[in-house]
Amino acid sequence: MAGTGKAHLRDGAALLRVEDLVVEFPAKRGVVHAVSGISFDVLEGETLGLVGESGCGKSTTGRAVMQLPRPTSGSVKLDGEELTTMDGEELRRKRTKMQMIFQDPISSLNPRRKVHDIVGEGLAIWKDDMGADAEARIDEVIRAVGLDPEAARTRRAHEYSGGQCQRVCVARALVLDPQVLICDEPVSALDVSVQAQLLNLLEDMKARYGLTMVFIAHDLAVVKNISDRVIVMYLGKICEVADPDVLFQAPAHPYTASLMAAIPSPDPRAPISEHSIEGDLPSPLNPPSGCRFRTRCPKAEGICETTEPEVRAVADNHFVACHFPN
Repeated sequence: MAGTGKAHLRDGAALLRVEDLVVEFPAKRGVVHAVSGISFDVLEGETLGLVGESGCGKSTTGRAVMQLPRPTSGSVKLDGEELTTMDGEELRRKRTKMQMIFQDPISSLNPRRKVHDIVGEGLAIWKDDMGADAEARIDEVIRAVGLDPEAARTRRAHEYSGGQCQRVCVARALVLDPQVLICDEPVSALDVSVQAQLLNLLEDMKARYGLTMVFIAHDLAVVKNISDRVIVMYLGKICEVADPDVLFQAPAHPYTASLMAAIPSPDPRAPISEHSIEGDLPSPLNPPSGCRFRTRCPKAEGICETTEPEVRAVADNHFVACHFPN
């Protein structure tokens, strides 16, 4: 699977452009290779989906784009400006143009503060000269996400449901009018019906505020419904890049095909898929040589052990990092 390469990067001015991103963490037994040299771009107004099983590095990628934590190496450019070389006040100001929605809505909210104050904290820090306009802006975004601004003035996060708390997180992210919204599995902790409501809300907010989004999830159906382009990751590397419809109809990478096959069928008589993944996920402390998916891949041959595949085009707007694509 997974390889290096930049064949999938597009010409022209991308709003967000990441190249050769590496994130490593020191550990007692060595180094955790969380993200290993991935590249991607996001055009203005586009939603990029990052998908993969737990431990593939997708959430770490989102946080590294925000410089939380700083990448070990690589380039992250927002609107043409390099973030990895910024520091202090310059980075803090630029980072207001990127906002993040976290996986657990309740733990990401301060339990001691009123919801209205939580949503407005960014304005209090960066736009303290707005006066009455700040109050109007806070009320606007709270109302836009489907909550009552008056109730938000007196209630705290624990007085809201999980879905409502995630709406608060969306409002908090929108209040500073960001260019890029990074959504780190924002619906994984919610009921299915609430998931649908929040996804519809994000689509509405994207259209209303002109957002560009990076949507991180392990649920393929969710990613398909909200994304304009999808990247499949495995153990810190990119496997496949394609439009969501193409990815679902004709996955070119064995890992992607296995993910598609793992989606439960409502028919109890449906046969068990031949693409099921066998074996355990390798440790990021000591990832396999060559192709990182080779230890679980039914197509693996000798070259997969010695040579890392590079991302290459297999069709229009369809790229794969595999020596033997489907």
